[in-house]
Amino acid sequence: MKKMNDIKVFFQYVIPSVLSFALSGVYAIVDGFFVGNSMGDIGLSAVNIAYPIVAVIQALGTGIGMGGAIYYSINKAEKNEGRAREFTAGALWALVISSITLTVSVFFLNSPLLSLLGARGQLLSLGEEYIAIIALGAGLQIIGTGLIPFIRNHGGPFYAMFSMIAGFVTNMILDYLFVWVFGQGVAGAALATIIGQGVTMLIALAYLLWKKQFTLNIPFSKLGAVSASIIKIGIAPFGLAMTPNISLVIINRFSISYGGEQAIATYACIAYIICIIYLILQGVGDGSQPLISKHYGDYVRPYAYFATLIRRPDNDLVEHGICKDFVSRFSNRIESVC
Repeated sequence: MKKMNDIKVFFQYVIPSVLSFALSGVYAIVDGFFVGNSMGDIGLSAVNIAYPIVAVIQALGTGIGMGGAIYYSINKAEKNEGRAREFTAGALWALVISSITLTVSVFFLNSPLLSLLGARGQLLSLGEEYIAIIALGAGLQIIGTGLIPFIRNHGGPFYAMFSMIAGFVTNMILDYLFVWVFGQGVAGAALATIIGQGVTMLIALAYLLWKKQFTLNIPFSKLGAVSASIIKIGIAPFGLAMTPNISLVIINRFSISYGGEQAIATYACIAYIICIIYLILQGVGDGSQPLISKHYGDYVRPYAYFATLIRRPDNDLVEHGICKDFVSRFSNRIESVC
């Protein structure tokens, strides 16, 4: 009976996480969908070639948030409330500082970064327009993404899902208005993205304030050590979130050289499918993390492994089966290579 109850609790955490990460995958393709249908291959290509920069911003929030949340749960389980709150405060300070740093860096270096990613000519100018706005809202994305793991570790997996869904719905509605109705192109898509992330951040902050878990109170003498511990753990989730984008960067550069905008736009649609699959698997890991941290070294690990296996689709079958129809949704000028 106890084991059955443990499995029930496990899925209470994992299922909302998987659903919210699946929606995050859709979140990632919303800009491409509206821009591709509004501006054609050039707009979809600009969003896709700029996406690795967006991914860095989101991955940074994920890494810091996961690192802090893991230490919070471990210390909470050990009945060390003071130490747990220090890691909450340390993570929040790290999120704020990294937000400021990345906002300034990306805003002023967006042109060299896009050039490094292979953007040229009109592709570069549209990418700059998109990333300039994304950079100004980087703090919303980093803090919003970083607070989600804390909500799960405070026992609110369904609230975490709600906050992510609220951001997604806001982004989708605003994409429709800004890109299709008002014709603001990639700038409208970027603005919709940061507003959607801002909604997620505000809902997450409201939850922490409601639970009286929001704190920035940590002795300055401890901030460095706590931040270092968070970063040490956070490197792994940051790296896992960034790994798919390494191949995206490489393929985009080859696509520019050998196929131009149409090749980038076509691969963008394939990358979106892959993105959703990766995020579903990440949802299993992030959903089980609060329980793994709480029951460190105990019986939850086998369940996490089992859940990962049963959630893994046959990638080739899924991609081949829906690729042709999926690509056509983004631009009527893309000839499918599926």
